Amino acid sequence: MMASKLLASALRRSSPSPAPPPPLRRLLSTAAAAAAVAEPYEEASSGVVMKGVRISGRPLYLDMQATSPVDPRVLDAMLPYYLHRYGNPHSRTHLYGWESDLAVESARARVAALVGASPKELVFTSGATESNNISVKGVMHFYRDKKRHVITTQTEHKCVLDSCRHLQQEGFDVTYLPVGPDGIIDLDRLRSAIRPDTGLVSVMAVNNEIGVIQPMEEIGGICKEFNVPFHTDAAQALGKIPIDVDKWNVSLMSLSGHKIYAPKGIGALYMRRRPRIRVEPQMNGGGQERGIRSGTVPTPLVVGMGAACKLAMKEMEYDHRRISALQERLLNGIRGKIDGVVVNGSMERRYTGNLNLSFAYVEGESLLMGLKEVAVSSGSACTSASLEPSYVLRALGVEEDMAHTSIRYGIGRFTTEEEIDRAVELTVQQVEKLREMSPLYEMVKDGIDIKSIQWAQH
Repeated sequence: MMASKLLASALRRSSPSPAPPPPLRRLLSTAAAAAAVAEPYEEASSGVVMKGVRISGRPLYLDMQATSPVDPRVLDAMLPYYLHRYGNPHSRTHLYGWESDLAVESARARVAALVGASPKELVFTSGATESNNISVKGVMHFYRDKKRHVITTQTEHKCVLDSCRHLQQEGFDVTYLPVGPDGIIDLDRLRSAIRPDTGLVSVMAVNNEIGVIQPMEEIGGICKEFNVPFHTDAAQALGKIPIDVDKWNVSLMSLSGHKIYAPKGIGALYMRRRPRIRVEPQMNGGGQERGIRSGTVPTPLVVGMGAACKLAMKEMEYDHRRISALQERLLNGIRGKIDGVVVNGSMERRYTGNLNLSFAYVEGESLLMGLKEVAVSSGSACTSASLEPSYVLRALGVEEDMAHTSIRYGIGRFTTEEEIDRAVELTVQQVEKLREMSPLYEMVKDGIDIKSIQWAQH
């Protein structure tokens, strides 16, 4: 025993002292810096804890209308313009500027090809919100002396509605067209709403909350007949349904990159050259992008959007077939196990990657809280912080209790059958659990008509 103690003591004396920690070095790249930053959640042994909520792992992602992941092939195209081809595309005196400018123009041609436009008709912006602002406010400000009236719909994206409200505060008139229970506008109402001083009609191509596709060619035809510029927010349509600016007869069209597997922070605005549409720029500066959108064009982001459009052109049909099958699997899976499931919006005129469902006798916030293992939303990401029922669903005439229980499932290019099956399982499980606690559901099962009950106040 004594010998072993002496041996251990000798080994401790002879072993070299631990090396001092290496000096801190500056991280060489933003990627390395990001890797060094602590995650915003705890990786617990039993899962992930974030904002006080514990879940078993990273949730499966079914919120493609909010944003989509960057396609790895898009990222590959972008990386050289972050690392060694980092020139300003507006620098005209050296190779770095020339190669960036060439990349920007190549991407512009790819985006234009996807919508059947000329590259000269496309302006790069920071996204569809900026494009919508330039379109709605820019057109009306340019033609303010003769045109004082805008027509839009009650189900537009918030940035279009807020731009219209801004115009109203400036003294312009705005007509907000209602939609039918299927989410589609009445073309006769549109026709009768047009006035001699109507300066713009703005109708979203594919709705972000319910996925319904408006009759774009017919709307374009009416606008052409009355010689009124037609603007569409096509952020949710790009790369998902065929777009042809001539068939649709659009004068302006807003596009977004991050809905089609490109990065966030990049979008585009289509502006027709013949007949020419004019806008008042909403930002002043160096006069880039034909003076419509000043500011240095972000080459890597533009290249990413161009690459995403090239992929969409090639794979749109395949993606559509695959996503349609997954949507069917999701809907049939849920309806096969529980009753009281309502699809919001038209099933015939709909982008299949968007499935908006309401579950009767279930409180929507409780359902969302219970579905922490599935990343879904109750509507637009831009307004999801509000506890008010979706204004889009209310415009469809959906009753308040059903509007509160809506869940939007967004299916995309990288969604798998396993994820759909797991989403079905978790949704059914959660709805059944909440209905067990619901006295209303008990009454319905007993054959009581809830709507006929006169509720008394105490």
